[in-house]
Amino acid sequence: MDIKQLQDLYSASDFNIKWAKHCLERMQERDISINDVASCLKTGEIIEDYPDDFPYPSCLIWGYAQNNKILHIVVGSNGNTIFFITAYYPNTVKFEKDLKTRKGH
Repeated sequence: MDIKQLQDLYSASDFNIKWAKHCLERMQERDISINDVASCLKTGEIIEDYPDDFPYPSCLIWGYAQNNKILHIVVGSNGNTIFFITAYYPNTVKFEKDLKTRKGH
């Protein structure tokens, strides 16, 4: 996946954006706003790629929420639409200090 393509899809139109129910529920639980997710996408970089995900390829993006905290979002895309799958603030339990590198990799 390409971060620029995902950013362009997000900017193009609200019709190209789909939110998984799971994503919206987790965002509410974790006090993450839609603007935080947008900020993460705009400032982000792809740190893990999942080309074989179903129904569409997806990736893990590392970026910044509006409060400048590091945020992870998982998005998928069919090339025309961006699908937001989940969003969370990473921690050093699963990631190294850079919050980009998954422990054990």
